[in-house]
Amino acid sequence: MSLVQQGKNIDSMKISLQGKSALVGGSSKGIGEAIARQLAESGANVTLMARNEGRLQKIVSELPTTQRQKHQYITVDFSNFEGFKAKIISFFTQNSIDILVNNTQGPEAGGALEKKVEDYQAAFDLLFKSVVLTTELAIKHMQRKQWGRIINVASVSVKEPLSYLALSNSIRAALVTWAKSLAIDVAKDGITINNILTGYFDTDRITQLNAKKAEKMGVSVSEVRAAMEAQVPMKRIGDPSEYGYLVAFLASKQASYITGTNIPIDGGLLKSL
Repeated sequence: MSLVQQGKNIDSMKISLQGKSALVGGSSKGIGEAIARQLAESGANVTLMARNEGRLQKIVSELPTTQRQKHQYITVDFSNFEGFKAKIISFFTQNSIDILVNNTQGPEAGGALEKKVEDYQAAFDLLFKSVVLTTELAIKHMQRKQWGRIINVASVSVKEPLSYLALSNSIRAALVTWAKSLAIDVAKDGITINNILTGYFDTDRITQLNAKKAEKMGVSVSEVRAAMEAQVPMKRIGDPSEYGYLVAFLASKQASYITGTNIPIDGGLLKSL
C-alpha cells in the first residue's frame, strides 16, 4: 500500500529548507559557493566556511533573507588541521546545524610515483580527518532532533581513478566508504548521509588543473578544455549552480529515503555502473 493509499500527506516537490541551518565548507567560490547560494534560496540559514574572509563577507551580504534567515561565516584553513580543529570545535560550542556539506579544496595534483608518504598524510588530514571531525560534532544535534542531512563532496575518481590525481583518488575513496558505514549506523536517527561524485565543473580548480596539464603537454589551455568537454557525453562542463540544485534536494525532506549512496553528477562522464 502506498503512502497516498494510507492517507498520509505527501508534500509537493517544492523544496523548502526554512528553519533549517546549514554549514557549507569551501564556500567562498566554485561548487561550495553555488551550494551555499542555493541552500539560502531554499530558505536555510547558512554558515559559510573557507579561508578568504573578504569573499565570505561579500557572499553573506548577497544571500537572501526574505524568509527571516540569518547567515554568517567562519574563516578556516582546511590545510592546517590543528588550526581548523580549534575553530570548528569553538563554532559548535555556540551553534548547531541540521545540514552539513563537507567540502574542502583538493590536494595538489600529481601521479602516484610523484607523491611521498608525507603528501598522503597531508591529504588525509585535509580530505578525511577534517570531515570526520566536523561530522562528529554536527551529528550530536542531529541525533537529538532525529533529523539531519550530511552531504559529502567527493569525486568521480573514486570509481574511475584519474592518473594525475593520486592523492584525491586515494583519500576520497576512504571517505566514501566511511560515509557508507556511518550512514548505516545513523539511519535509524532520521539522518541521511550521501556522497556526490563530482565530474568536470567550471571552477577555479578545473582552470588550475587544466593550466598544469597544458604546460606538461605543451599545448594551449583551450585545447585541454576542449578535450575535456569532448569526453563528456553532454559535450560541456557543468555549471556550479547545477550542483547546488542536487544538494538542495538531498538536504530536503523529500529526500528522506535516500541514504548511503554515491551519486555522480558528471554529464554522463562515468563509464562504469
